[in-house]
Amino acid sequence: MPRSAALPNVPRWARLAATGAALSNVPSALWRVAVAAGVPVGLARSEYATMHVPGWGTLFLILLSLVSELFALLALGLVRPWGETWPRRLPFLGGRRVPVALATTLATAGTVATTVYGVLFVYTAFHAEMDATWWGTLLIDVTYAPLILWGPLLGVATYHYHRRRTAGSPRPGSNSRARRIQSVS
Repeated sequence: MPRSAALPNVPRWARLAATGAALSNVPSALWRVAVAAGVPVGLARSEYATMHVPGWGTLFLILLSLVSELFALLALGLVRPWGETWPRRLPFLGGRRVPVALATTLATAGTVATTVYGVLFVYTAFHAEMDATWWGTLLIDVTYAPLILWGPLLGVATYHYHRRRTAGSPRPGSNSRARRIQSVS
């Protein structure tokens, strides 16, 4: 099986949730890169100046887009082999199993953070006073709107990952050996 393919025991809905979470950030990242490149996207000159574009703001927008895309793409690890076993090329970790608690804790923190960000975006989008043209405001809203889905989709993929990875393991505090002995007798 290719390393990039989803695992065979992952249902379609979990693959779609992870893929949706990974792709939900693309429109806003492209919008930020367009702003950094000086493409007219309906913003007033004062808004470019506020963002320090051109200038150090250009670098910030590009780095923000790259980092947010990296975090978004990590959602795919919840349905791919590299989310269960560290890639062999990683020193010290390569070939070892990814701890379920580590992956689900980080993904849950990401779920909460991106959900809060999405809610704050909706709130500020309706209360912001921008100098942008009407089509610029629409473009910003359209490119940032998918971020509202990032957190919930990541949460769905995280839930499935945790459920799938812990399905065969005994629960903490349970005595699985005693249960096996009782079921045999």
